[in-house]
Amino acid sequence: MTKPTIEGRYSFVKRRLISRHKFWTLSINIERNSMSNQTIRNESYMQELADFIRKNYNLKVTSLIPAKRGFYGETWCLVSEEKSYFVKLVYFVEYQPIYQRSFEVIDFLCRKGIDFISSIVRTADGHLWTDFDGAVLGVFNWIDGENVETDETKAPEYRMLAKIYSIPLDGCRIAREDFAGENAAMFFRQWKLIRDQEITSLLEHNRRKLEYRAEKLRYFADLCRKDTRHFYLTHGDAGGNFLVSRDKCFLVDWDGVLLAPPERDAWVMGFREWARSLFCESLLRNGIEYSLRPERLAYYCYDMFFFWLTWLIRCSKVNEIEDFFRNYGDERIEYADELWKQSQRSILS
Repeated sequence: MTKPTIEGRYSFVKRRLISRHKFWTLSINIERNSMSNQTIRNESYMQELADFIRKNYNLKVTSLIPAKRGFYGETWCLVSEEKSYFVKLVYFVEYQPIYQRSFEVIDFLCRKGIDFISSIVRTADGHLWTDFDGAVLGVFNWIDGENVETDETKAPEYRMLAKIYSIPLDGCRIAREDFAGENAAMFFRQWKLIRDQEITSLLEHNRRKLEYRAEKLRYFADLCRKDTRHFYLTHGDAGGNFLVSRDKCFLVDWDGVLLAPPERDAWVMGFREWARSLFCESLLRNGIEYSLRPERLAYYCYDMFFFWLTWLIRCSKVNEIEDFFRNYGDERIEYADELWKQSQRSILS
């Protein structure tokens, strides 16, 4: 772990924290507008939002500053007379239940003594979140940090994840991984809706590759469903939400929390032997005797391939999808392909 590079992320994705909030950019030059919430609000809306927060949170709001944002969230830096806060609204109806469920988990972790996540600011009447203008609104304490992800940040990232894994869930309600491989099915459904002939032609050109990877995903999904032990509270995108703030590190944005195996957090660097060893070592230091399982690592490699491809065909241009096919996580797919070959040899022997 010597190179201060972002070797650990998907080869086509870079995440940064600018103006103290996350947004996504693609190194294949996908325009930021296509992958982030670019809703523009007028002064009337901002005044209404500020007044709503004053009334429902008893905060002395002095200003609202638009923050860099991802696709689903409309985000703001709220400055009060005392301190700053992070405000996130989700208008996408299909994503609102996911966002709502994350509040209970964040609150649970804070009550368990986890101090490296962004804590929730409750409403004046004690609720974790509220409704505003058809959106789900949450207010969080501000973390003044930067999203830094290098080989060197993997050790503290894995330590924090392992600490969370070691916490007894005590009835905390969390959605559970079912290894359905739904991202592949979602991709093929989305494909049928495409009207852009260039994109359709490109996908047709790669049909054999896509169907073959979907077949491998189904194969590993079947293997994974045979044993659903060793499930923990996983983040799903820890490296992309790892913040360095002065002398402390944080893991933020727990929207994608899922009761799942550690491989859901480990797969990004799972193709590197040193990373697998470091991850397992972090587990052991937190009292978790577990070795990363190849079928689970392969499952997430293929499943996330279809996740990102679905995103791209929804909001991108044909040249960006071409770059995706050339550049997406080559080493991760190659690693997953090798695991598939090993499994086939095992069956034949």
